[in-house]
Amino acid sequence: MHITVNQLQKSFGDYEAARQISFDIEKGKLIGLLGPSGGGKTTILRMLAGLEEPDSGDILFNGVHVNGLPPQKREIGFVFQNYALFKHMTVFDNIAFGLTIQKQRKADIHNRVRELIELTGLSGLENRLPHQLSGGQRQRVAFARALAPQPQLLLLDEPFAAIDAKVRRELRSWLREMIDRVKITTIFVTHDQEEAVEVADEIMIIHEGRLEQKGSPIAIYQHPQTPFVAGFVGESSPLDRFTGLRGFDYPEWHDAKAIIRPEFVEIGGKNELSVPSAAELGIVKHVYFRGSNWQVEVQVGQYQLYAYRGLDQVPLFPGDQVHVCIDRLYVFDHEKTTLLVNKQKTDPLPVYI
Repeated sequence: MHITVNQLQKSFGDYEAARQISFDIEKGKLIGLLGPSGGGKTTILRMLAGLEEPDSGDILFNGVHVNGLPPQKREIGFVFQNYALFKHMTVFDNIAFGLTIQKQRKADIHNRVRELIELTGLSGLENRLPHQLSGGQRQRVAFARALAPQPQLLLLDEPFAAIDAKVRRELRSWLREMIDRVKITTIFVTHDQEEAVEVADEIMIIHEGRLEQKGSPIAIYQHPQTPFVAGFVGESSPLDRFTGLRGFDYPEWHDAKAIIRPEFVEIGGKNELSVPSAAELGIVKHVYFRGSNWQVEVQVGQYQLYAYRGLDQVPLFPGDQVHVCIDRLYVFDHEKTTLLVNKQKTDPLPVYI
């Protein structure tokens, strides 16, 4: 199913949950609605489902206007955050529920449910009740039930929020593989960046009811279009009213600010840096073990920055004086974000020996 949304607007009293939102989603794509809590993600999902009506704007499925159309006529499947399984029904009967409501033939229902049980890895659990299942198994039942009527659009509202971290990672991979197999257009809500990046073909960043940016995970990470996206995606150190960092020419913007990500920063002894002449002096404040590397908090003049350091490098400790080189940074005003590159690293001064 191809989705088109034009100028969608929705308010609850003084709260604007959707502000003139427009986007297109190609058939078969897996889209992540990513953003902080309360930003309007679930409201957008519910309007697509027909569970909320927009105040204004248009929703089109395959070019057909669906505003006012009830959920049961939109050819959608919806998976809720809390699973919403029927506690008194077995796995088989939960999955079959939508087909039973449609009054399909018993043989067809049986065949479809068996197919989905195999697809979702629930074989052997058909006669169990929801309370006899793990969280991951209950979520798979919810997916199977949503897929049973063969919807054209699958909507998932924070589908992994109630599951522990290890199972959540497993289910993310499973969901990606399942969507590739069934080739159904899917939209899921999340506030977990790692989840969105790992699973989605494209991400839509939602903030305060606005669509900040839409694109592939790598495009959004490498080319943030707004100050919010630059600061929200990935880890970053915000700098207010910055001046004087070596190697940068600053745009003449009023109150220009910057964001520096840890991977933009080299840190260590002077002989460890690729271009020592571009380095500043800093003092290590804290060192955090992150599993595959160290995250180092360092004070450079008035600025507090973060950098990554490999486990195979010489350890650093609080109080150490280090050399710090900033490769690049994002500079932004209220409307745009620009990536600046350290000029001394791209065209370093000659070093005479």
